[in-house]
Amino acid sequence: MIERSSGCSINRPENERQRERERSEVGSSMAETEIEGVKLGSSKPMIATQEEMVENRVPIPYRDQCAHLLIPLNKCRVAEFYLPWKCENERHAYEKCEYELVMERMLQMQKIRELQAAKKKGTLPGSVLPAPANV
Repeated sequence: MIERSSGCSINRPENERQRERERSEVGSSMAETEIEGVKLGSSKPMIATQEEMVENRVPIPYRDQCAHLLIPLNKCRVAEFYLPWKCENERHAYEKCEYELVMERMLQMQKIRELQAAKKKGTLPGSVLPAPANV
């Protein structure tokens, strides 16, 4: 059986320091990979830690850069008995964050496709002929 800590106030400053270290490590260790010169990955940082997501039972597919907004949304939903007209602000913030992530991925894929098409044609995007001198 798994024991959970009581979360007493004495341990709280150490937990906060640990969270800050993890957040800084995640930001520095998360090297953005590049495909065809396009940086992959989100520009948004991970705000919720793995421990917070496990503690709040966030499903694994939903553990992305918007998980910090999903946690209060799920708490609100439980408190309000999942009434659809409740928790609108939390839901809107979460859906907007997810939409921004999708749009960012779409733009990255569009850039990759454009670079691949230019590679097939033998032209490089942005290789514009120099403008003639104004005489």
